[in-house]
Amino acid sequence: MELIKKNNIQITGKHNKPILTDLVYSENNKPKSIVIFCHGYKGFKDWGAWDLMAEEFAEKGYFFLKFNFSHNGTTPEDMTEFLDIEAFGDNNYIKELDDLQSVIDWLFLSNNKYHKDLNTSDITVIGHSRGGGISIIKAAEEKRITRLVTFSSVSDFASRFPSGDVLKKWEKKGVNYIVNTRTKQQLPHHFQFYTNLKENKERLTIARAAKALKIPHLVVHGSKDTSVPLSDSGKLFDWSPDSELLLVEGADHVYAVSHPWESDELPSDFRYVLDATLKFISKRA
Repeated sequence: MELIKKNNIQITGKHNKPILTDLVYSENNKPKSIVIFCHGYKGFKDWGAWDLMAEEFAEKGYFFLKFNFSHNGTTPEDMTEFLDIEAFGDNNYIKELDDLQSVIDWLFLSNNKYHKDLNTSDITVIGHSRGGGISIIKAAEEKRITRLVTFSSVSDFASRFPSGDVLKKWEKKGVNYIVNTRTKQQLPHHFQFYTNLKENKERLTIARAAKALKIPHLVVHGSKDTSVPLSDSGKLFDWSPDSELLLVEGADHVYAVSHPWESDELPSDFRYVLDATLKFISKRA
């Protein structure tokens, strides 16, 4: 089966930056169930083995879409490095929710050139890490999403922010810096990131959204995740009314994938995750 790959399609969002999007599917003139993938914090659509993941789903008959959040810090000229650090600093959870909404809305446009390949009545959203939290909130809001899968997802946004003197110093300076461990780059967070959270506290409460879900939810987590505690997925499993939990024994935050990923083969941990995800999606169809 020959796969069609369309890379770096620009979807117009609400925040004056394009949402770069990749599509992978087989061209058989049949409507295909849709899978949308949301990357995590300091992530991007071209990271690691995400391309192999897209091909895996497309080979199984799905229309797979992965995209860069508009303010993730990458640029159309360089999609694997954070060169637009101002955009990174201006990012927040509401912008990411808006970006995901723009991607979903784009699928339903009457002039969408991929219309004949899209089964818009069947949409699964997969979110990794912070993208998992975004996916949960959007899945509770957007009735056109039919299934949800979260990989190593956070269960709370507010608890990941500093408090006390560190928070006061951030407010005073207006910016706080974090180190990107992969590149050693100093990346900014402008204080609006915190105020945006406070201003939208109820909407951005993942527990509230998870409890309101009306669709099947597969919760995936590695037992040796050092970035997001395993307990986060335990909470999500408890909160989501129709949930399944997949614990990957010995797996880390990214299931043994790294960037760049040079191999044509998936690591066994990630292979296990994708096989289980495909089974969940087909079983819950």
